[in-house]
Amino acid sequence: MAKTRDKVLDATGTARPYIERALKDEDLRDNVRNAFEQAREVYNELIGGRGAIPLAARVATDKEIQDRLREAIDELREAADRVQGKKDHGARNTTLLLTGIALGILFNPVSGAQTRKWLSDKLFGPSDEFTYQGGGNGGAGSS
Repeated sequence: MAKTRDKVLDATGTARPYIERALKDEDLRDNVRNAFEQAREVYNELIGGRGAIPLAARVATDKEIQDRLREAIDELREAADRVQGKKDHGARNTTLLLTGIALGILFNPVSGAQTRKWLSDKLFGPSDEFTYQGGGNGGAGSS
């Protein structure tokens, strides 16, 4: 079994990148500070000598308190994401979705050929190129 000292050293080694990020990241500190201030404002407004039931009723009905709580939660989520090094992938995911839809339309067996022709005509202008009509009388090379 590992000694307590080894466990503590292992835990500090794992936490080191998070601690360094928290010390260096100004936005992270702002998120945590803003979340704390929002939570403190809500707490001070709610704890006006009330019991638990009136307090819960006020939270359930007061839109301003709900908005402040949402802001505090959003700030904490953003801070947690920054500590974990998560990045927003919204733009990437949207691009992938639109690319998938476009490819599905272009390679659809029912309408894909017409869609590709229409797109080609719009992008490059109508083509005067010969297109094979199939099923005609024998031409050159038929015996």
